Amino acid sequence: MNFISKLPDVGTTIFTIMSQMAEDYKAINLSQGYPDYDPPLELKERLNWHVNNGHNQYAPLAGIAALRQQCAFKIKEYYDRDVNWDTEVTITPGATEAIYCAITAIVQPGDEVIMFDPVYDCYDPAVRLSGGVPIHLKLCSPEYSIDWRQVESAISSKTKVIIVNFPHNPTGSIMSDDDMMQLEEIAVKYDLVVISDEVYEHFVFDGKKHKSVLSSPKLAARSFAVFSFGKSFHATGWKTGYVVASALLTKELRAVHQFVTFVAFTPVQFALADYMASNPEHLQSLPSFYEKKRDIFCSALKESRFIIKPSKGTFFQLADYSRIADVPDKVYAEYLTQEVGVAAIPISVFFDDPDSESSRVVRFCFCKEDDTLASAAKLLCAL
Repeated sequence: MNFISKLPDVGTTIFTIMSQMAEDYKAINLSQGYPDYDPPLELKERLNWHVNNGHNQYAPLAGIAALRQQCAFKIKEYYDRDVNWDTEVTITPGATEAIYCAITAIVQPGDEVIMFDPVYDCYDPAVRLSGGVPIHLKLCSPEYSIDWRQVESAISSKTKVIIVNFPHNPTGSIMSDDDMMQLEEIAVKYDLVVISDEVYEHFVFDGKKHKSVLSSPKLAARSFAVFSFGKSFHATGWKTGYVVASALLTKELRAVHQFVTFVAFTPVQFALADYMASNPEHLQSLPSFYEKKRDIFCSALKESRFIIKPSKGTFFQLADYSRIADVPDKVYAEYLTQEVGVAAIPISVFFDDPDSESSRVVRFCFCKEDDTLASAAKLLCAL
């Protein structure tokens, strides 16, 4: 057939590759970000109830009212912002679809979109599919923070969107109050749309609080804020998320969303609405729940030769292996999986030019049972 690939350089994601390798070599899978424990029992029971009681047909385009109302309640409680559940909240089949729809709704051919390396892998392809131009800027290591002077110098007359992702996957860094002020100033000054990937909003540690674009009226007016039920309720396979945006931006998002998936999975929406209403303490418990897992994993690695700086957020932990081996991170991740029995993700794959990255860092996922983390750490400490 005579056609030209729109994404000729895109293959199977590293998450799929490493999870398959973990399965093939019977390794402990600390690569792909999903728990090895179930969602809350009551949430599963509510899903089962709704499946068995007639909630199996199409939901409304924007999502069922009860769940959107719960989202609005949550946004008010956590970020002190009143949002209209009907015109500003959209339920989507996962955060990735939400991000794709937001990019597709806004980006025109030739528009430039700023994003930060190491960058989550779904942003760049979505921009290119819309004819946009990804502009990759590097976060400043070792803190993996944004250099706002670099951002401003990268802005041109073609810049349309800036994508931020905090708490940050893969590094676990978080935004400060100053970061939010700088983002607001730049977005307003240059009339930019902000796509804020906040799927790890409840996984912020050491007494810190998540900084959401929704907390700033000026940013909220020009932002798509993307969230994930799958992350927050230990149910990544349910692939359900939501977007909060102004009525103007929401109208554009829904225009695309209706032709991508049209609706999200109906019985899951009803189950989540029920559970959020009856168990508000679940979200409140998440920071301490995951901070404990981070601490268990990091403490278990103290006797290892890895260099560990505890993650500030997400359920990911970076590990510097430079005292153990001097090989590229892709090679080392394969070695860990095949020979050691612990699967990790190489950090270089999150960069626009992976081959230019010489850092000796891999990413482990600690959203696992405590015994799983202990078993993995024992193998890693033997290196």
